[in-house]
Amino acid sequence: MSETVLRTPAPGRLFTRSATAASCAGFVLIGMLQALYGPAVPGLRAEFGLSPAGAGLGLSLHFTGGVAGVLAFNAIHSRISNRALLAASYGLMALGAAGFALAPGWPPALAAAFLAGLGFGGIDYGLNQLFAVGFGDRSTAMLNVLNAHFGIGAVLGPVVVAWLGRDAYTYAFGACAALAALLVVAGSSGVRTPVTGTEEPVPAKGRLGLPRILLGFLALYVLNVAVEAGVGGWEPTHLETVGYGATVAASATSVYWLMMTAGRFLVVPVALRHSPERILTVCAAGMTVCLLLAPAKGLAPVAYAGVGLFIAPVFPTGLPWLNRALPQARRAGAWVIAASMAGGVAAPPLLGVGIETWGIHAVPWLLTALSAASLAATVRLIQLTRRSVE
Repeated sequence: MSETVLRTPAPGRLFTRSATAASCAGFVLIGMLQALYGPAVPGLRAEFGLSPAGAGLGLSLHFTGGVAGVLAFNAIHSRISNRALLAASYGLMALGAAGFALAPGWPPALAAAFLAGLGFGGIDYGLNQLFAVGFGDRSTAMLNVLNAHFGIGAVLGPVVVAWLGRDAYTYAFGACAALAALLVVAGSSGVRTPVTGTEEPVPAKGRLGLPRILLGFLALYVLNVAVEAGVGGWEPTHLETVGYGATVAASATSVYWLMMTAGRFLVVPVALRHSPERILTVCAAGMTVCLLLAPAKGLAPVAYAGVGLFIAPVFPTGLPWLNRALPQARRAGAWVIAASMAGGVAAPPLLGVGIETWGIHAVPWLLTALSAASLAATVRLIQLTRRSVE
């Protein structure tokens, strides 16, 4: 009688090596999928006769689905295995991306974008949560590696559309659907669900402190994503206003995103030696200093690139700290991830209101205020988390 031998992770680890590689491919996929909507706008307008605002609804529905996916999969995660969570998420992305590519009209395309967003949210939540606890002391480093692959996908997405031609965006979304379909099996096999006890409720004596810690992390993530999205959305306009050409401004923004990807790889050896608290404090301070230099025309492109480098580790590095600070509420990560998505949607238009009031030259100052608030939130969180363990 033959016996099937399964390769399983070492004790305390949730991922085999092949599952780790597949997870990185999954983050390349979600980065690419998110980045395709912008370059696809000209093709969508030509195909469906849309206004610029109407074409932009595709990305909005994608993000809306992302927030819903994070919260929905968080709600059912305790009742399904990690493999089922990932397989279902990849399946939703495959259906959504294929539906968007083949949609006969704009309303079905928007429904497909929402469906793809649900899967996107499931993968973003699921893999970030699992990496945060699945590699022991190396979790912070591995989270940065994982999220760096998101950046690789975000850079590849526009390149794919440019190579295929803007009217061939359907092929790019179709390729994402095919990759997601492959990952339904490849991306979930080799991931285990450890046998653990039932999650205990937060003890009554700790309830006064824990909500403040969670609110602190929510504030930290919303502020950082607001800076991230604010630079990405308004840097080109600011640089053109102060005298740079459109090509230089666009190139500088590409460098900003590339620096975010590079920063996550570069922080890996640092994360193996230093605590998340120390890394996040340095990042917040570095971001603030760079933004203080951004009003100077000659320094602005370099300053924005520096922001990308310093902000890169924040999202992945904060999750292990959150899980350590709130061990009784490991699902708190879902609220943080959902809040970060909502912050990314809300930040650019809210900054736009400030720009209408004070002008485009206020961009770096508005972003500096957000970054300084992030630094203050980090310092406050250090105080709160130290008190919680005393």
